[in-house]
Amino acid sequence: FRLALIQLHVSAVKSDNLQRACGLVREASAKGAKVVALPECFNSPYGTQYFKEYAEKIPGESTQMLSEVAKECSIYLVGGRSIPEEDDGKLYNTCTVFGPDGAVLAKHRKVHLFDINVPGKIQFKESETLSPGNSFSMFDTPYCKVGLGICYDIRFAEMAQVYGQKGCQLLIYPGAFNLTTGPAHWELLQRGRAVDNQVYVATVSPARDEKASYVAWGHSTVVSPWGEVIAKAGTEETVIYTDIDLKKLAEIRQQIPILSQKRHDLYGIEMKK
Repeated sequence: FRLALIQLHVSAVKSDNLQRACGLVREASAKGAKVVALPECFNSPYGTQYFKEYAEKIPGESTQMLSEVAKECSIYLVGGRSIPEEDDGKLYNTCTVFGPDGAVLAKHRKVHLFDINVPGKIQFKESETLSPGNSFSMFDTPYCKVGLGICYDIRFAEMAQVYGQKGCQLLIYPGAFNLTTGPAHWELLQRGRAVDNQVYVATVSPARDEKASYVAWGHSTVVSPWGEVIAKAGTEETVIYTDIDLKKLAEIRQQIPILSQKRHDLYGIEMKK
């Protein structure tokens, strides 16, 4: 099946972001994409100072538009971190997924909050405004089961291992790495998660805006279960396409059968809730 990643240029005008995102979703569908993913924080600038201002409840304006375009195009739509979600006085970094009938299939709240300090380069603390999610998020398609993470979640290998154990063959991480972490770890982490679990890994970033207060790395990418980069964007607004070959995935798992050769008598990873 064809996967499309939309590397959107995000502005400060929510309505413009939503309209352009939906237009690119339609374009991807017209080119045969069956699963389409939007980047982290696609309807607002990324930054703790913006989260409260742009926050919505779910359902709300942004998710309603995503539901409608998913139904119109009859696709599976991964809504990036569509919005800072407001729920019961708390804010979450939330990714919603819609099916071809427009129904919500999954709602992933970012589990690991991005609190880092690299002296002289970047300091950022999502926990100043956001609360963490507390669950794994998967959804089924006629093609395969898909696992979800958001940005910083990709650094935690155990999360991807759980998804692999639960039968996911594709992991999608909407993310917004920056100009410090992007060149160092963006592709490395994706290839690691893919090879470790013999799954396809897709990461979808906003386009780079040098004038933004937080400058995203861009380079939305798809990696095969063999660890090969099979599609990669530059820094500009674009849509990249990949044909996900589940037969190839099965062949790789047969050739190097790490999933059946794990020593469960010695170690294990478990999903607690």
